[in-house]
Amino acid sequence: MIGQFQHLTQLRLATCENLKELPQCIHNLSSLPMLDLYGCTSIESLPTTIGQLQHLTQLRLVTCVNVKEFPQSISNLSSLPMLDLSGCKSIESSPTTIGQLQHLTEIQLVECENLKDIPQSIGNLFSLSMLDLYGCTSIESLPTTIGQLQHLI
Repeated sequence: MIGQFQHLTQLRLATCENLKELPQCIHNLSSLPMLDLYGCTSIESLPTTIGQLQHLTQLRLVTCVNVKEFPQSISNLSSLPMLDLSGCKSIESSPTTIGQLQHLTEIQLVECENLKDIPQSIGNLFSLSMLDLYGCTSIESLPTTIGQLQHLI
């Protein structure tokens, strides 16, 4: 059935508080540019097939408080300029492969209270102009590669 919606331009599931997971077949929405899961407080993880959404330009998981980790396939989202994980209080680490998202210009990690580290690969994000770590009280140090981010404002 999801194949009937392959030309969707936005998938907003905001405040679907009882939504526990996205189907693995979400990759069939191959031209989807925006996925908004704002306030989906019951989701704990994303399907591994999310990395097949090659045209995704916005991924918002704001206040998805039970998301703990991300599949490594997220590194395949090569067109993604903005990643907003604000309020994802259960995240302990960002994907180690985040440095492969070459078009990423903005990362919002506001109030990710349990986030302990930022991977060294973040230094590969030469286009990154905004990294917001406000309220990330568990981070003890930043990777040495952060000095390579010449466009941070």
